[in-house]
Amino acid sequence: MSFAKKLLFVFLMLGVVNVYSQFTLDAELRPRFEFRHGYKTLYPNNVDPAAFVSQRTRLNFEFKTEKLHLYLSPQDVRVWGDVPQLNVADNNGFSLHQAWAEILLIKDFNFKIGRQEIVYDDQRFFGNVGWAQQGRSHDAAILKFEPSYFKLHFGAAYNQDNESLTGNILTVNTYKSLQYIWVNKNWERLSASFLFLNNGLQYIDAIDASKNDTRYSQTAGMHLKASIDNFNVSSNLYYQFGKDVADNDLSAYLFSLEANYAATSNLNLGLGSELQSGNDYGAPANGENKAFTPLYGTNHKFNGLMDYYYVGNHINNVGLLDIYGNVKYKLNTKTSFNLALHQFYAAADINNYVSNNLGFELDLLTSYELNEFVGLKLGYSQYFATKGTESVKNNFDGNSNYWAWAMVTINPTLFTWNKNETTKL
Repeated sequence: MSFAKKLLFVFLMLGVVNVYSQFTLDAELRPRFEFRHGYKTLYPNNVDPAAFVSQRTRLNFEFKTEKLHLYLSPQDVRVWGDVPQLNVADNNGFSLHQAWAEILLIKDFNFKIGRQEIVYDDQRFFGNVGWAQQGRSHDAAILKFEPSYFKLHFGAAYNQDNESLTGNILTVNTYKSLQYIWVNKNWERLSASFLFLNNGLQYIDAIDASKNDTRYSQTAGMHLKASIDNFNVSSNLYYQFGKDVADNDLSAYLFSLEANYAATSNLNLGLGSELQSGNDYGAPANGENKAFTPLYGTNHKFNGLMDYYYVGNHINNVGLLDIYGNVKYKLNTKTSFNLALHQFYAAADINNYVSNNLGFELDLLTSYELNEFVGLKLGYSQYFATKGTESVKNNFDGNSNYWAWAMVTINPTLFTWNKNETTKL
């Protein structure tokens, strides 16, 4: 019996004794073709462009009662061809994306624990990175207080390599510990959130183990969103302080402002700007780090789809000023188009020889819903580099840089069962 069928059997047996009021099983199959000719960084000479198909496959098991909410999401992430047809074992593509339980303690107080996505506001600082096939999830515990008039969350996590007998040094590439508070209040036309994060990173001294330490930075910030008739305005303001992992004093900020106008029921126009502080000449100096890091956000969503900035890159660098506009047009209920333009500048001096102009990006996207279970998306992006881009990316070959992709998302609900029904699989 397969893993999925065993889980389904257990959950249905629990349902027979009226423990659970509802069970839902849905699936996601998401293959994506990409052609990369300068994606994430400038295209170098004497290499071939990359072309491949990656695929995410998920099964999502969900159980709900008034006092318990249980969620389990195993996934397989692979590139077509990364294992042979007659394979004995896969290349570690199978993982557990989510496995959590949320328990009602008393009225308005819930406790959520386990491996889970942490998503807040517009995902600028905490997001699930849904574009990445593997996604992002945390091993964490969250206490939630959610009366009708506001929301208050306290979250915490502590990471370790294994069940060791001695020592607490973390060698996995993640945070050592974090604690955060998130508060949200909604009014008729305004929504406001406040976030405070204490983030601990493991420092390991290769020479003197007595100097191993957990070094903490703090981030405090607000997310605001307002609507007035056909206008929507949103803003983020974050400030980082404390210590970075190299023990530099951290003083950095992010500020953004975006406005969207619904010109018609089918046409939306947007204009915005985001500033993230950075270090002159692309590195901390004199024990000070002025570069902001959007630690756990869905960074692919911001600063251009080609991921030149803050997607596994551009950390502790010259920062970024992104001035952008977008046009979204809905042709009908099934088809939509999106055009986005980004003009980038460094927020600090790159060097003494080039301007702070980091170039221009164009993103085109179209979506088509074939039916309620199947959707198709196509994308094309091009980056127009400058001398500043070449200096920051350390590539002076002068090639064109573009990226194209096509993605199919198949997301059916396979099975739904309620305890008051006699539905059988």
